[in-house]
Amino acid sequence: MSNRAKTTHPGNPLPLGASLTSNGCRFSVFSRHATSVRLLLFDQADNLRPSQEIELDPGLNRTGDIWHLEVEGVSAGQLYLWRVEGPQQPEKGHRFDPEKRLLDPYAKAMTGKFAWGLSGSPNSPETSEVPRCIVMDDDFDWQGDRPLGIPLEDTIIYETHVRGFTFHQSSGVSEPGTFAGLVEKIGYFKELGITAVELLPVQEFNENELIRTDPSTGERLKNFWGYSTVGFFAPKGGYADTGAGDGGQVVEFKKMVQAFHAAGLEIILDVVFNHTAEGDHTGPTLCFRGLDNRIYYLLEDDPRYYKNYSGCGNTLNCNHPIVRDFILDCLRYWVVEMHVDGFRFDLASILGRDQHGNIIENPPLVERIAEDPILRHTKLIAEAWDAAGAYQVGSFPGGRWSEWNGRYRDDARRFWRAEPSSRNALAYRITGSSDLYQAGGRLPRHSINFITCHDGFTLNDLVSYDQKHNQANGEDDRDGEDHNLSWNSGVEGPTDDPGIERLRLRRIKNFLTTLLLSQGVPMLLAGDEMRRTQGGNNNSYCQDNPTSWVDWGLLAKNRDLFEFTRNLIAFRKAHFAFRREIFLTGQDLNGDRLGDVEWFEPSGRPTRWKWNRPVLALFLSGNRQEIGGRSCDDDDFYLMFNSGRRHRAFRLPSLPSGRLWHRVMDTEIEGPRSMPAQDEKPEALEDQWTYEMEGQACALLLAR
Repeated sequence: MSNRAKTTHPGNPLPLGASLTSNGCRFSVFSRHATSVRLLLFDQADNLRPSQEIELDPGLNRTGDIWHLEVEGVSAGQLYLWRVEGPQQPEKGHRFDPEKRLLDPYAKAMTGKFAWGLSGSPNSPETSEVPRCIVMDDDFDWQGDRPLGIPLEDTIIYETHVRGFTFHQSSGVSEPGTFAGLVEKIGYFKELGITAVELLPVQEFNENELIRTDPSTGERLKNFWGYSTVGFFAPKGGYADTGAGDGGQVVEFKKMVQAFHAAGLEIILDVVFNHTAEGDHTGPTLCFRGLDNRIYYLLEDDPRYYKNYSGCGNTLNCNHPIVRDFILDCLRYWVVEMHVDGFRFDLASILGRDQHGNIIENPPLVERIAEDPILRHTKLIAEAWDAAGAYQVGSFPGGRWSEWNGRYRDDARRFWRAEPSSRNALAYRITGSSDLYQAGGRLPRHSINFITCHDGFTLNDLVSYDQKHNQANGEDDRDGEDHNLSWNSGVEGPTDDPGIERLRLRRIKNFLTTLLLSQGVPMLLAGDEMRRTQGGNNNSYCQDNPTSWVDWGLLAKNRDLFEFTRNLIAFRKAHFAFRREIFLTGQDLNGDRLGDVEWFEPSGRPTRWKWNRPVLALFLSGNRQEIGGRSCDDDDFYLMFNSGRRHRAFRLPSLPSGRLWHRVMDTEIEGPRSMPAQDEKPEALEDQWTYEMEGQACALLLAR
């Protein structure tokens, strides 16, 4: 203990958390049912005992349900925790324990080099089970930086993991696995052409919470993805470079955002407000459970147990006013202080459940986020389902929310497996999913289109495996999705057969073409453009090893695919016809012979939707005025898909005199001519009447 106790004052209830003043620091924490609250101050991160423990006087240091005090002489870098006493009555939903040291829900940083213990291990005063919270100074010279506000129609999202993207020894960065490491890859992002990087969770989590091992190697498994948040305001300390020091992760994160914005790139965060790292009734007490269990969580009729709509042991009580304010405060902090451009909400349907677990028609939290004046121009993306069966793709409430379009993923996969009756659904998906969004008054930009994401097969594995191969996860291959809609192209896993390899590459290009030429907002999974593989593991959440890391040696090996993807992205960005603000109608609004979209059979006749054929062809007009006032004065295009196994001859629409069809892209062609760069003029077809195409291929023509 320190020989000299610090002077305290009653302080103020707001803002919550730790706030520096001219004399010291104000601390404030919510707990409705607490009977006693203590603030613990630490001099060093590895000190087991606090240098000072201050008991708050309910008569002086409590306003309503908020406990608060001001401590003189405290400056940035001060370490602290809370201890809270109250009823220990699990049968009534109360789980107070004065022996537990608790994290501040509003802590802006935690000791970054802390070695997390095992989930559920004892949290006694003689252990260091939880990291220390750090008092932070928000001052940072942003040099005029502001969020970029790139329109969703023009956005191309790249989903990646901070550590996994640069930790492999082949990455060539000086600080692998960190925010700074991502900054070193800005040139790569720019070369590829994406506009926004969506980061898997970067808010503090316990990477050592798993107790399983890889059965084949005995290697301890980690929480790699990070969907188990401990500190919602705090950037992950382990993602700061080795020289940052405790609290340096905040500055390093800000520098990363600043550098990305300077390069014209946005940052979107994957946030997990559906559950916390405290798990079920057997899990550790880290924060919310010890502060006010009944307020923060949805409890069963027997309140000893937690409702589990997240599949992770507990569910946050998101529509309780206290929790609602907490989530809004957190989102505002990341926008105002950290300058992020948007959020993707994990299992967002949980945000619409009431205190009984029922889905609310107009959930107050979802509406508040959408209408919040500070978040008004922030991108909001919902994973519109949860682990308890809610599925709201196309119907997620809140008006301006965009959604991960799971229907797009599944329908695109079905078509390229040539499943019966799949082309009708694909027609909706590539034109913006009007069947899902138009009736609700939404637009193509509300559909976040994707073929692959962190959760499931990579694009290479989608065309290389029929079955998941998750044995290394230590769950006897029970985990992960069984219904992958994949096809191994003839052989399960790696092969030296050149024919199968050519087919796989062509199929990957088919998926990328479908994705990047669809209306809506495309999202790519990191490494798909260089054929990253996870060896058939479709649930790599626990694989902090080469299974999940990007192997940059693949870039040189698969340069053709990278160039194809880069050129396809550049083509999309150059042509408004593929990123319209409003839905296509099929009507001729400009006196042309054809409507803004027309569908054809390979014979050249209008599509007969009742026919079960693995082919799809559409004429896309570039002549259209958009609602937002942005002119879509573009070329006309003809896009042909053949997911069948046999050759097809497509009859081409006739063009007015003086105009010719030019080939832009054909996935059957090998090498650079498959998708030439933007500065290369497309070649006019010798045959202007028919286009020949192999099975499992697609092609794009341009009329000039």
